Amino acid sequence: MADAERVPFTDALSSVHSLLMSGPDLEELLAKVADVAAKIVEPPASCGITTRYDGQLVTLVASDARAAVIDEQQYSLGEGPCLEALATGAVVDVPDQARDERWDSYAAAARKLGVKASLAFPLVVDGRTIGVLNLYGYDRPDTFSEADRERAAAYAEQAATTLALAARTVQQSELGAQLEQALASRSVIDQALGVLMSQQRCDARTAFELLRRHSQNNNRKLRDVAADLIARLTGRPPVDSRSFETGPQHPPDGSDARA
Repeated sequence: MADAERVPFTDALSSVHSLLMSGPDLEELLAKVADVAAKIVEPPASCGITTRYDGQLVTLVASDARAAVIDEQQYSLGEGPCLEALATGAVVDVPDQARDERWDSYAAAARKLGVKASLAFPLVVDGRTIGVLNLYGYDRPDTFSEADRERAAAYAEQAATTLALAARTVQQSELGAQLEQALASRSVIDQALGVLMSQQRCDARTAFELLRRHSQNNNRKLRDVAADLIARLTGRPPVDSRSFETGPQHPPDGSDARA
């Protein structure tokens, strides 16, 4: 059970909203979402947030280690309330784990880990389930009251928005890194073509064909061959002179940044 008192629901929502507005570290934001979710019920529970990444189920963040372990049990067994909520887009309520007859393998593992009751809320954005917010109670069966369920359901809507923001941030970051790498490779290749054109007194198409042929014959990436050529003929490593521009940064108050 989480070692904290229940957080008032309005405070829970405002704390996450404040984090979204202040633009904190992404890991800090997601950890806060799980921590607050665990504390909006009484008594406080454990929370794990499940999503898919690269086709694999992962616990994106958990309020404590036990929640992560319970999540992982479901992934490895291929069954459980979390997976059902993810597949159906419906809330899955397990009021009494000892009496629940669904998912035999998971049920045994959950009882062994001390789970008395659980709730799995699908995180839905634009009609698509992008994850699940899992709450695990350890005190007693029927630990979640109707008021707890209503608070948790409303909070799950906020968590879905936060998770969607996190997913977009990761995608943009990865895309930016890929573009940076592609532009850097292009810059190195262009430098090598210039060196070859000067040395061989040929045009760009012929220089590229020479570079490509050497790459294929030696089973090496074109960029690596280009980098080696530059270093060998000039005595200096290539310069990655291009960078991916994401747009200008504006001052927070909208004033002109120029001196």
